[in-house]
Amino acid sequence: MAAVTFGEPMVMFRADEVGELHEAAAFSKALAGAESNVAIGLCRLGHQTGYITKLGEDSLGRFILDAQNKEGIDTSKVKLTHEKPTGLLLKSRVLNGDPKVEYYRKGSAASTLGIADFDPDYFASAAHLHVTGISAALSPSMLEFSRHAMDYMKSQNRTISFDPNLRPVLWSDQETMIRTINELACRSDWFFPGIGEGRLLTGLEEPEEIADFYLKQGVSLVVIKMGPGGAFYKSLQGHGFVPGFKVERVVDTVGAGDGFAAGVISGLLEKLDVQSAVSRGNAIGALAVMSPGDSDGLPSRAELEAFMASAVTVS
Repeated sequence: MAAVTFGEPMVMFRADEVGELHEAAAFSKALAGAESNVAIGLCRLGHQTGYITKLGEDSLGRFILDAQNKEGIDTSKVKLTHEKPTGLLLKSRVLNGDPKVEYYRKGSAASTLGIADFDPDYFASAAHLHVTGISAALSPSMLEFSRHAMDYMKSQNRTISFDPNLRPVLWSDQETMIRTINELACRSDWFFPGIGEGRLLTGLEEPEEIADFYLKQGVSLVVIKMGPGGAFYKSLQGHGFVPGFKVERVVDTVGAGDGFAAGVISGLLEKLDVQSAVSRGNAIGALAVMSPGDSDGLPSRAELEAFMASAVTVS
């Protein structure tokens, strides 16, 4: 198996019409969740990916399982429980930019995931582990699971990527969020913060300064998302800026960072050089923002190659 991840997939109810969320009369149902988006992105590019979570034994949980299975995600280690429900979210529809999202996830089945659910043989069957800061924010047991999974994969000489995916509303306070996210980031090999996240987490301004902060603590590669313009990367082998791709119209920004992560991870797993892997990440991020759903724009390999062959980079 190429990769494994874990977290909380949710059912998204997306408004069918543009407007305020409270005014929406009809919604369409879809799969959501940062880690799930990354797993979908990797599977569509041909990388078998496993997903670990706990879902409620309810219609929402069964919907998520069906949706992930259709994408080719390995769900053999997903657990169903009658004790807690599956999380969900409501999302407004916008013509462009950032939609409003409301989450209903407190006390969800996924938030009860803990070390007792960790299967070392399953994790060891994967070449790579992807983790986000969202999981760590959901509950003490999920934070413990995150630490344990990262430490175990490190002991098995597997690569680990980490996306902070900062969600301040999920944390008790900003200081705890910064301290915990940085602790997890320094357990990873490949770290993918946005420029705003990097500035908040380190107190530093320049991309290279932010990258150096983590490289000095053992991270092998830091890739900083710079928005529409591209991304900056730095490792012990070198650094550089990789331009983004021109986007004709931004439809929905949710999921763009997850697509970026899937692009970079897939490229590095395929032994591409860092610049090429980051360029792939930029391309998938661009495709993601041109689509209305969280994972609608994540491409197949043929779609990715066609886009990268014809798209114009932003200078």
